[in-house]
Amino acid sequence: MRALTWQGTGKVAVETVPDPKIQEPTDAVVRITSTAICGSDLHLYDVLGMYLDKGDVLGHEPMGIVEEVGAGVTHIKPGDRVVIPFNISCGHCWMCSRGFYAQCETTQVKDQHKGASLFGYTKLYGQVPGGQAEYLRVPQAQFGPIKVPDGHPDERYLFLSDVLTTSWQAVKFADVQPGDTVLVTGLGPIGQMCARIARHLGAGRVIAVDNVRERITMAERHGIEVLNFDSIDDIPVAVLDLTDGRGADGVIEAVGMEAHGTPFQSAAMKAAGLLPDPLARKATETFGVDRMAALRTAFASVRRAGTISIIGVYGGEADPFPMMDLFDKGVTMRMGQAHVKRWVDDIMPLLTGDDDPLGVDDLVTHRLPLDEAPHAYDIFKNKQDGCVKVVLKP
Repeated sequence: MRALTWQGTGKVAVETVPDPKIQEPTDAVVRITSTAICGSDLHLYDVLGMYLDKGDVLGHEPMGIVEEVGAGVTHIKPGDRVVIPFNISCGHCWMCSRGFYAQCETTQVKDQHKGASLFGYTKLYGQVPGGQAEYLRVPQAQFGPIKVPDGHPDERYLFLSDVLTTSWQAVKFADVQPGDTVLVTGLGPIGQMCARIARHLGAGRVIAVDNVRERITMAERHGIEVLNFDSIDDIPVAVLDLTDGRGADGVIEAVGMEAHGTPFQSAAMKAAGLLPDPLARKATETFGVDRMAALRTAFASVRRAGTISIIGVYGGEADPFPMMDLFDKGVTMRMGQAHVKRWVDDIMPLLTGDDDPLGVDDLVTHRLPLDEAPHAYDIFKNKQDGCVKVVLKP
């Protein structure tokens, strides 16, 4: 089959690799019909190469048609249309029984001290071949795959794999109450959907921060107020001005280590990714090269006794938090990988009808064949050609 493989820092290629096969009774093989590029994939593309091997298959936002199932898989069958959650969870362990699917104890990568295995996401998370490919082996298929109906194109359901469920969790973790003012830092795909979901769940006002024209225009189509940090010197001051000096009730930090920080932090992060693997791992994990700009904005913009939900991905030891200020303000923080299947029952009814209350149909800007994936990574990374979200078609 053809698959998108990592070849080195800043380099990916579509290659012919072996077809996946059933290896365990709880496996399934899915023929991929749509697979998206996530902002987290850019971390692999640019920074986290020390945790990858040349030839690793990337991608964790896939859906398709079931081709084959193992003897232990009964809730799906060949011919079913399914979305594959990005985290691999068993559904029956102690963590899964409590809805903490991203911490599944059956698939935890214990030798790396990490949570549940993820598709296409480095040795840290199991080095499981990903879904930017023609076919995908799905472990724990007795639980993971989400059956979806016909009647809508793939893109109506595809983002249950990550974007929609991640964004829903981020809003829930922000403790959004009816009438609240919510601030969203970053208007990539996750930030876009966080803003829309916050409005859907009753926020009275949603303010977002970004500087990319196409992202701003997209958000404004959905009633989101946007602060452009290219033209506003002090975002927290602007937020305070818009909230009568109080600050946002909830802040969703949807940027992570893509944030623009100091030149030193940016250079250190890129340099870490170019070091020999053992040194690069040590630098990333110990020296604190994560960029903190978006987090600092969140800390300064939240009101006293407010809540910060961190859904942007951070890959190292961030600079020390301003703990005195956070403690004094009585801030609550929640964060972590999305427990995908925990939120599916809430979201699915919003996708199956003829209406589109979350605006899912207005997210994808580029649809390209799998063979053009290297070009897709390039324009997504560099925010070229109006690119907000790419879906690849194997």
